[in-house]
Amino acid sequence: MISYKNYTEKLRLLKEGKLSLVENVQNFLSRIEERKNLNAFTFLFAEEAIQKATEVELKIAVGSFGKLAGMVIAVKDVLAIKDKPLTCSSRILENFTSLYTATAVQKLLDEDAIIIGKTNCDEFAMGSSNENSAFGAVKNPLDETRVPGGSSGGSAVAVAANLCDVALGTDTGGSIRQPAAFCGIYGLKPTYGLVSRFGLTAFASSFDCIGPFANSVEDIALTLEVLAGQDKSDSTSINAEKKVYPNLLGNNKQKLKIGIPKEYFVEGLSLEIKEQIELVIHKLKELNFSIEEVSLPHTEFAIATYYILTTAEASSNLARFDGARYGYRSKQSSSLKEMYNASRSEGFGSEVKRRIMLGTYVLSSGYYDAYYKKAQKVRRKIKEDFVKVFSKIDVLLTPTTPTTAFKLGEKTSDPLEMYLSDIFTTSANLAGIPGINIPIGKDKNNLPIGLQLLANQFEEEKLLQLGSTITGEILII
Repeated sequence: MISYKNYTEKLRLLKEGKLSLVENVQNFLSRIEERKNLNAFTFLFAEEAIQKATEVELKIAVGSFGKLAGMVIAVKDVLAIKDKPLTCSSRILENFTSLYTATAVQKLLDEDAIIIGKTNCDEFAMGSSNENSAFGAVKNPLDETRVPGGSSGGSAVAVAANLCDVALGTDTGGSIRQPAAFCGIYGLKPTYGLVSRFGLTAFASSFDCIGPFANSVEDIALTLEVLAGQDKSDSTSINAEKKVYPNLLGNNKQKLKIGIPKEYFVEGLSLEIKEQIELVIHKLKELNFSIEEVSLPHTEFAIATYYILTTAEASSNLARFDGARYGYRSKQSSSLKEMYNASRSEGFGSEVKRRIMLGTYVLSSGYYDAYYKKAQKVRRKIKEDFVKVFSKIDVLLTPTTPTTAFKLGEKTSDPLEMYLSDIFTTSANLAGIPGINIPIGKDKNNLPIGLQLLANQFEEEKLLQLGSTITGEILII
């Protein structure tokens, strides 16, 4: 299989006739089969992918092709593709076929990308380890005894194991950035509203974001350019300034001001991760970047606030899965109420049930003000912390995760410990700001270490610029 470092190089090879797109897709399909033990894919679209490769090759030959012509992409199975399964890795949707295509996926198809298949994930995107799937756990390709992170673990693994060029995931509280860190790749959570959520099966509607995984900053930038934009089918999508992100990557003449939030370097952070990040900070100083310590004082409340609000929204969003209109229906019922109860009890996994019950509780009479309403106020405080900090600096630099990838089964019996895996990522979703994981090294067990960059709303180009600098000028020094 002919190798290439990013999509730009791949396209050049395709134009020069040095790379066959059909063979490229076939090679990906072969690798998926070879590494099927990773359990990254739930559905493959082999015939359609090869047929699309043939069509796109002809387009390239005549010089009339889209921005992503020949980019082979995997899609998390919470995003709709017409006439394809949409299971959300849940038994309750095991036989469901989508009637339409998500806007984000359609934008990729319109630019001649090739969708190779659907990836495994935590059920309804609820999880931090990709062990909560009806299709079984996904394994980390660098150490198959460890988790890949979640909930977009299948998408992260597909990119890290070279099973595709790029993958789409979703990020509600870190579900792109955390698995990207665990698998040693790049993963971007865009600003809330920058990418249409139409066709995404909702977990928590005011948090969910669609974003890309890739092996380079350049491919993240190009994919984001295609994904971004207002959509009349999604009332929460925003008419933001259209940016050509790949062209902005080299715009580093004016050094960005970098903030280091002291609340992210706390007890529980792996010493190896801390040391590796401190090394990057030291080298940024040598490159004359302005770096200062800052404070985000409400960070300590982020996890509690996140789980109160997201479970409340999940309780509401998942009420539609009742066995009556579509999806799994229990045969062990003699009345409508019994059918509802049995269908949901048998169709949902334990983590989804836990979050539905938590959400129903915090929304219930007598507890709404004490939990949900108060959490909304704290969310505002967390947002204000970021607004204040970004009035002085351009980018925040933090760890992505407190540890490297943990063992399969290590945290499944302790939900609270599992939830703390997202301690450094949930704040960005509460505030609606963009974040990216940058792989910066490995620990003593040869497991990837990730660094997180956060910017103000709709300033993704700053993340990409600094990420490009760290990758190109620091990690090669």
